[in-house]
Amino acid sequence: MIPGSYASAEAIAHIAVQKYVMGSPLYRQEREWNRAGVMLSRPTMSNWLIWTSEHWLTPIYEVLHQQLVQRQVLHADETTLQVLREEGKKVQSKSYMWLCRTGGDAEHPIVLYQYRPDRKAANAETFLSGFSGWLHADGYQGYHKLPENIHVVGCWAHARRKFDEGANALPKPEQAGSAALEGQQYSTRLFAIEKELAKLIPKERYEQRLKQETPVFDALLAWSQTKNAPPKSALGNTVLGS
Repeated sequence: MIPGSYASAEAIAHIAVQKYVMGSPLYRQEREWNRAGVMLSRPTMSNWLIWTSEHWLTPIYEVLHQQLVQRQVLHADETTLQVLREEGKKVQSKSYMWLCRTGGDAEHPIVLYQYRPDRKAANAETFLSGFSGWLHADGYQGYHKLPENIHVVGCWAHARRKFDEGANALPKPEQAGSAALEGQQYSTRLFAIEKELAKLIPKERYEQRLKQETPVFDALLAWSQTKNAPPKSALGNTVLGS
């Protein structure tokens, strides 16, 4: 795997799985190797992982990235993590792991992660350079700053979550019959239809969505126009507020 080294593909794969999947740090693996009679040091294992990532995995990642941005439908999200001893940042600072993946229509799914020290919208724009199509994401405004050839569509699970938050913000005696619960019921109906259509091929699912879900959406829109909520309230922060 590495010129001038006795590192095998199996050994490197084992070390990587132990560290990144099983959560076993290199110093612990070093002890395990040593107890088995193999004098394999932590710096050596670290160098193996770095070299392999740069020379074997990065080219594969780049090819997958090229294929990813050629798709018409993608999903994106980002989550926080802490990075120790990162230059210019406190240990308690938030860093971000960005995720982008193909949609359910892809014959060969591609899921790529990209680390960035912040949540700036420019990160998504750079990563999605060359992509033109539909991007399924949550309500983070950074995605709405992307070029016009990228059409951002909302996540209904996130919309339903806002109805849940709106209901939970009310005292329990006031939750029954509240507008938040009414909105939640529309979401639940849509999810039930999606579950019924899950096994259909994309074309049939699309046709059935138009037939079965359009009336639900129309009813939801008509219902929302009859409701008023303070913009900064839990309910006002849902799709109704937009």
